[in-house]
Amino acid sequence: MEGSDEQHDLSDDSDYAASQQQGLRESAHYKSVEAGGFNENEASETLYSKENVSVHPTQHAAERISGQLRLIKQHSSIFLRWLPYIDVPNEENSMGNLANSILTKDKLLYAIKDLSMNDVRSFHRHSPPFGWQYIIIVLSSGIAYPPLYFYSGGVREFLTTLKQHVIIVRSAEDLNIFLLNDFRDPLQRSLLSLELPRAISISKSGPGQNTSSAYSVEGSSGSEYHERRATMLKGPSSDISLHVLEKFSLITRFARDATSEIFHEHRNKSYRNYEKLHWDNSLYETISSDEIFVPSDPLKFDSSQVMEELRQDPLEAEEWAAFLDSEGRIKDFNALRKRIFYGGVGSNLRKEVWKFLLGYHLHNSTYEEREYIDSIKKSEFESLKSQWQSISTTQARRFTKFRERRSLIEKDVVRTDTSVPYYEGDDNPHVKLLHDILLTYSFYNFDLGYCQGMSDLLSPVLFVMEDESESFWCFVALMERLGPNFNRDQSGVHSQLFALSKLVELLDRPLHDYLAQADCLNYYYCFRWILIQFKREFELEQLMRLWEVLWTHYKSEHFHLYVCVAVLKRYRSEIIGQRMSFDSLLKFINELSGKLVVDDILTAAERLCNFAGEKGEACIPPGTPPSLSTDSFLDLYCDVKHTM
Repeated sequence: MEGSDEQHDLSDDSDYAASQQQGLRESAHYKSVEAGGFNENEASETLYSKENVSVHPTQHAAERISGQLRLIKQHSSIFLRWLPYIDVPNEENSMGNLANSILTKDKLLYAIKDLSMNDVRSFHRHSPPFGWQYIIIVLSSGIAYPPLYFYSGGVREFLTTLKQHVIIVRSAEDLNIFLLNDFRDPLQRSLLSLELPRAISISKSGPGQNTSSAYSVEGSSGSEYHERRATMLKGPSSDISLHVLEKFSLITRFARDATSEIFHEHRNKSYRNYEKLHWDNSLYETISSDEIFVPSDPLKFDSSQVMEELRQDPLEAEEWAAFLDSEGRIKDFNALRKRIFYGGVGSNLRKEVWKFLLGYHLHNSTYEEREYIDSIKKSEFESLKSQWQSISTTQARRFTKFRERRSLIEKDVVRTDTSVPYYEGDDNPHVKLLHDILLTYSFYNFDLGYCQGMSDLLSPVLFVMEDESESFWCFVALMERLGPNFNRDQSGVHSQLFALSKLVELLDRPLHDYLAQADCLNYYYCFRWILIQFKREFELEQLMRLWEVLWTHYKSEHFHLYVCVAVLKRYRSEIIGQRMSFDSLLKFINELSGKLVVDDILTAAERLCNFAGEKGEACIPPGTPPSLSTDSFLDLYCDVKHTM
């Protein structure tokens, strides 16, 4: 069908209206998958059942996974189950059995198998003005399941039924957040309902401690900002670390900017070709066969199997000068990318070199052109910044979106990298710069706005650039790559987690098989790694080395996924030996923060990337972030050449 190749906005999809009845008719050709772990032989009662409840791995209608949602009571416990419909192959089409079984395996990654309501923190209800309602389930650990879309209605009935059997309290801050079994103190309830990224370990405070730090969101500027920051830093909650950024419910901002559209347009055109290639029988048999080398020590490959180069010292000034011609152009950008991939950049050069790696400066630009571009972009930044600086208190009262974004930014920046001397202390001017740059970006990219996690991405950039305008435009370039990570429907992160699962299956079958047995193939415990690019896993200097290696795109546009595999393989014996469940694996992964050595991980990731070769690239669907063009300033440079 022609419509199957079109891009779909999940919050406003007119095409689904006509397909609802068709989906119900087609459901007769499907059968539900029985979940493991729930004793069907014991007495149970179905309290609620709804067909045509769907999950969307991407924004495309053709890739929607529909299924049945049920609330089940067994003894005194309430369980939620969502199982996808599975294709039943026709007898006439026996050749389709393999393909169907593989598709079934991928659909089951999204199954919710008998989830106890005792493990649920909250339900988030979303009711777009144009589109279908959906809910997001947030667990006590902070992890959230992908949104469940009710294309045949039924959200109100679902919540009404649930209220009859489970204690539910509506959040005072957001009436669309329903808190379950909420017996915590008022501060804990407030922080949980706000979904602050660091509000997970409050229980360390004694029951008698007062940790509240309330403040108004109306009309803030100047001294008010610093007063709020001082108040927030003094409370125990300022020490709460960002452990669970992987909760999908945090990402509730629209991301319909040009970057997202390009990504999904590209993915839409090529995804089916990828599926055909990826699931071709011969390729699948090759990936699954004993030909794949899985050594006893997964990080020590035979040198005859994998070729690699030794890591080098960082690029320094004398060598950098040799890469430039007399007018400042980079003579061989590929050679520079290779040099940075194997050694990184010296700290005194990062301010200059990062602009090329991020695409803010083009490699064939001259000194004169770059100076002119800097002056233009500085003026443009000041103009953007003035848009929110000129908003009066009276205007702010009538500008809800501005107040919401400003409030969220203020909460985040005062807790960003407080252990780094550059950002520590009250009334730190660099923290104020973080605030101003992020608020300006929310006006520059108004559709995306601000999402929690962006302050973590900006912090190292500002640390290196030490200039407000240059930091802003480098952050803009970085978000051209990582913007899909903050898509409202999480399709950007989901596509990367899917590719990660395929790479682990390719490169470490024993680990893959164990994760399948432990029901951990969704890889949600790696969400933070992908969302903020290992920001919490490495000390600042090592993190900057990692980022500049990733930005080269030298070995692969998706080298960060091989870094994920390298870390998982390094700790494979602990994961399997300790028989880790999802919760224990999540805790283990979070506790790796600060324990990893970047050069060791990069060396291991390069080995994996070299060994995987074309088979590894075949595991990654086309358009998976951050495989986007970073030539966002190309047109401006072209204009400069015509005017100079």
